[in-house]
Amino acid sequence: MTTQTLAARADGSRSYYEATARQRVAGLFDAGSIREILPPQERVVSPHLPTLGIPVAFDDGVMIGRARLDGSDVLFAAEEPGFMGGSVGEVHGAKLTGLLKLAARDKPAAVVLLWDTGGVRLHEANAGLIAISEIQRAVFEVRAAGVPIIVVCAGANGCYGGLGIVARCCDHIVMTEEGRHSVSGPEVIESQKGVEEFDARDRALVWRTMGGKHRYLLGEAGTFARDTMEDLRGAIGGLLGQSVPLSLDAVLREHRALARRLERFGATQDALDIWGALGVDDPAAVPMLDTEAFVAMANTVRERADA
Repeated sequence: MTTQTLAARADGSRSYYEATARQRVAGLFDAGSIREILPPQERVVSPHLPTLGIPVAFDDGVMIGRARLDGSDVLFAAEEPGFMGGSVGEVHGAKLTGLLKLAARDKPAAVVLLWDTGGVRLHEANAGLIAISEIQRAVFEVRAAGVPIIVVCAGANGCYGGLGIVARCCDHIVMTEEGRHSVSGPEVIESQKGVEEFDARDRALVWRTMGGKHRYLLGEAGTFARDTMEDLRGAIGGLLGQSVPLSLDAVLREHRALARRLERFGATQDALDIWGALGVDDPAAVPMLDTEAFVAMANTVRERADA
């Protein structure tokens, strides 16, 4: 899909979900401010894929660089959903790690990670797993430096695997209704536990279990936005400079919250049961609520839970 096609949507907005990595970057950041690091012409490619007879991407499926958002300096990474499902291999991971280390040194207003990934690239399994550990270590270096890391989970591949775990170690997660976030993807769960445990073909089940509405109701995603460049740009912009303290007390509070969640929802069989237990009046209606109605309802539910 071309930028022209995206711009021609009837409502005058552009879909983030349908866009490529470069279209997303162009749509979210200030015009004329984007400076790519290791662009495709540098041809830093996977050393493993050619051995397997698999075509490479000249940026290894991830665009990294500097930009401005409403005049504030940011560093960004955008995974290309169309190349191997946004999966993380050796070069892909090294680019993400290098970007984070640069952020810890330069201290921009934020690091914005546009993640759209199924997880580790199976063709580079060991290298990809090592890359995830390096990314996670670098995330903590950035947070220790006081730089907020904003993860956007709103793409076609979701945010799964190792990066799904790392996302929860960042300061902020922004999601849309179309986004999905989990440790394991639907097909992985079904292959390991059987269709009786999780039917990956049941798209309604997938979205109410892993989708943006569920994650926002649980408080795992702090911001919920429409699937437009304009709405996501505003959501990201509102988080610039807002780092979340990384301390032992904060970690212990998170662990206590997770223990309470397990105690409260451990016996539930479906997200609908969880929504009802949270105090949602009509859980079955949640998937059909528009953004304004959903956010208003969810904020009321979350405020009651925090009281």
